[in-house]
Amino acid sequence: MNFFKCSVLLAMAISQGFAAETLFSNWTFKVAPGSGTGKLYVFSRGDVASGLTELPLKPTAHGITVDKSNQTSVGDSMTAVHDGIFIDTWAERRRTPSTFAGDLGLVLPMYTTDKNGSFEDPAGIFSVRNIERIVETPLDPPDFAEDLDSAMMYAPTGFAYDSATKSLWIARGAAGITQYDISGGPNHPDITNFILNKKDAKLEKLKQSYSYKKSKNASVLDVALHPETRALWLATENGLWTYDGSSLTPNKSLDTTKRVTGVWIGGEPLQIIAEVSKLGSDGVQGSLWRSTNGTRFKKVNFLDTTGTVQKKDIFANANYTVTDVAFLGDRAFIAVSSTGGKESGYLLLDSAGVRAWETDENDGSQWLNGFERGVTDRDEVITSITTFPLTSKITGLAVSTYGNGISVSADSGATWTPILNRAKLSNNLGSIRMVPSVIKAEGMQALVSYKVGKSSKITIEVFSYDMRKVRTIVKDAPREADNSRSTYPKEDFWDGLDDHGRPCTMGVYYVRVKDNHGNVGWGKVMTLGGR
Repeated sequence: MNFFKCSVLLAMAISQGFAAETLFSNWTFKVAPGSGTGKLYVFSRGDVASGLTELPLKPTAHGITVDKSNQTSVGDSMTAVHDGIFIDTWAERRRTPSTFAGDLGLVLPMYTTDKNGSFEDPAGIFSVRNIERIVETPLDPPDFAEDLDSAMMYAPTGFAYDSATKSLWIARGAAGITQYDISGGPNHPDITNFILNKKDAKLEKLKQSYSYKKSKNASVLDVALHPETRALWLATENGLWTYDGSSLTPNKSLDTTKRVTGVWIGGEPLQIIAEVSKLGSDGVQGSLWRSTNGTRFKKVNFLDTTGTVQKKDIFANANYTVTDVAFLGDRAFIAVSSTGGKESGYLLLDSAGVRAWETDENDGSQWLNGFERGVTDRDEVITSITTFPLTSKITGLAVSTYGNGISVSADSGATWTPILNRAKLSNNLGSIRMVPSVIKAEGMQALVSYKVGKSSKITIEVFSYDMRKVRTIVKDAPREADNSRSTYPKEDFWDGLDDHGRPCTMGVYYVRVKDNHGNVGWGKVMTLGGR
């Protein structure tokens, strides 16, 4: 058995030894409303496999509590998150789209491995009928796929569902859009593929042996359905278009000279938000646009703490791309991340624009809501955002993160409760849990999870398999008692390095946590080493 296979099997054994009681994995990429009030779907992708969790949530005086969750793995050959989500050049590929589509349930993209072993081969969609039944639904690539630069050029990057016609619309890049009609039942779809002919301003049925030409056709990068007019909005590499079922009309504000990578419709009063992006010398440069009447779009204003509109384009200057948008009343929560960096959070957009919440020590305005605002309790990338019915009277807000589970708010983002993959832990260091239990010493961290019955001074140390101490994480650090878990995520983690900052060799390591009251607890974690 080769070295790589041994390491994978060992990783799986350790992971199975620490079964996921709350989340499938803390590497979460998508949050969406669950199957009913107080429920939330979370799609996670770890090193071993991917899966979906449905969390039953309840607000309390102390935050959001979680009852026992339900989980389903999608196996190791398919996933909803492609490998280039953080490093891909194009803005539309830096998010994981989803929608609810009637009897299909929650719809997510589906990828399989390409010839290089990377999940960058679009295979179709996942339809989540319920948490116990996730259906793999293949979609054939276009006949001209072999002439494209990569398979990712026809990856699904947007969904919209028309409940009146029971049609799911799928944005598929160079392959145009697919109409997935389930009026005859979810197991008997009628599938029609369309290609956008920008030259003649029409949608053409995609026939076999169709000749795709950049001068004639435009990639469809996102879709959204207008809830009042029922028109389908298409964000394309050559402008923003609307389709009423028979005619295709280009938008005059966001015309064919602009590369529109996303479109979102919602809120009260209704607003339409569009993202425009292009490749610059130092990465993707984007801008946010908004319309309230569906015709005239204007760039979104950025206001400082005094309400003064900024002259420079803050969005473009920060190299942001939109990962998701959630509407709550007259406000929009726009999740963004910087290209080529770790900066992420959400912008809070109201009727006037995006408002800064603070002026920093350099007299610069802060518009991004993230770690510093308590949205997450560790500085990790926010990957998606959604609203959902937390109770019959409360609309909840949730974000997913890359490595820190999810965070949920019951008060429109004023306060947040982090929810991680964690098990019940006994008092006085009776059990220690490492989350995740398998890491690599290349930017990954394992959170040391423990519980103390009373305020203590904690020392955390890491030992090799032969019980040689390789790292002291904290020594005599004060930790307050906590009913659920006493842990300080800003310090209580192991990154796979020794005391000298060198990656530890691959293997199983033991983590000892002791307090100043004579209590000692042990946990274990595996590192796959560094480069």
